[in-house]
Amino acid sequence: MSRQSERLRQLCQPLLQLKWWASWGGIFLGSAIVASGFVFFINPYNIVPGGVYGASIVLHNLFPSIQVGTFGYMFDIPLLILSALLLGAKLGARTLVAALITPLMMNGLSRLVYPSQQALERLDPAQLLGGMLNMTDHLMLTCIIGAAIIGVGSGIVVRNQATTGGSDIIAMILQKYAHIRFSRAILLVDATVVCFGLLVIGFGIGSAEDIEQPSWYLSFYSLISIFVISRVLAYVINGAKDDKLMFVISDKEMVQLHRFILKDLDRTATCIKSCGLYTGAEKEMLFLVVSHKEVNAVKHVIKEADPRAFVVVTDAYDTFGEGWKQLPSRGELQPE
Repeated sequence: MSRQSERLRQLCQPLLQLKWWASWGGIFLGSAIVASGFVFFINPYNIVPGGVYGASIVLHNLFPSIQVGTFGYMFDIPLLILSALLLGAKLGARTLVAALITPLMMNGLSRLVYPSQQALERLDPAQLLGGMLNMTDHLMLTCIIGAAIIGVGSGIVVRNQATTGGSDIIAMILQKYAHIRFSRAILLVDATVVCFGLLVIGFGIGSAEDIEQPSWYLSFYSLISIFVISRVLAYVINGAKDDKLMFVISDKEMVQLHRFILKDLDRTATCIKSCGLYTGAEKEMLFLVVSHKEVNAVKHVIKEADPRAFVVVTDAYDTFGEGWKQLPSRGELQPE
């Protein structure tokens, strides 16, 4: 038996090594995508999407000689230390690497895409890639694209059990010591950064006389980018939460429905003993979870089995178990 176990372990070893390399590769890929989203679509237009890098964009406007990624270091490193001291959090190697390489990639990529130090300090979109990616006249588009790219990159990093650090640490500190809910704390941090950007950048893109594009619109673009990032991040990590929960109550034993669930859907369900409150008659109640694409097929079979069945269909926010997602481990990162 021990020889079989050893043989199995040896066979699984290459797969485990491949999974380990793929996980680290995902962290580097996600960090590179986040850096690209900021460099090409967010930083040049003074959009402030909350968090550490949003504050870094604001400070870059005050101190143009210091790059956005460098300010990211100035925030991330103290926050990681605070996390260890105040929260007792164990900083994993993945989080440390992701938090340190993201601003490094951001700085390196910025130097590559701007032709001169002056253009780099100004983050002039007219000189970004020789003007090929100048989207000054399409701020809504660049805001949404940039936020979506950042959300995808952040989601890839989180799926590989890491985080780029930042405002979530502040939110956890506020939750622990100020007794503010985590979601509200994140909102408070991001709102503070956006307000900071409004005060400092002020009229960064337009001017008070620019009626078509008043610069305070940047605050609205910033709020849109915060929303898009959070939605895309949640989607990348959890997928589309469109599973459906169904309760089916019938006076009959719906063998046809049982067979359809087990054979055609390759799923299972739970039979619950029940009775009618008014009649007191025993009824069959089935509890099952299906994907949104399977709901109509189930309803058709229910109608064939018992046209008078009582059916309730509602959204299943999260579904865990065999055939669905695994229950999260303690400390596993969850966006919602």
